[in-house]
Amino acid sequence: MRTAVSVPQDDEVSRGVPVTMNALIQRINRAIAPEQQSLRITRDRWRSDLGDYYVVDFNRNWIVASHVNPEEVAREMGLLRSWESVK
Repeated sequence: MRTAVSVPQDDEVSRGVPVTMNALIQRINRAIAPEQQSLRITRDRWRSDLGDYYVVDFNRNWIVASHVNPEEVAREMGLLRSWESVK
């Protein structure tokens, strides 16, 4: 019995391996945990001030970065490879 094999289209190959946003946030949080920092998702009330994501430092109880783009941060830190894409 033969089974059908699906061949990926060009647009599927160019997008790369999908990584969910939650998985990406976990990767970033594991990398910055030794610095006592965490990437957080902003609640609706503070979205205009902090953006969608922000980084908090637990030692100082201070917001270290606001308006953070997790995909850019992960690529800069080497946590998201060139063949991976965020879905």
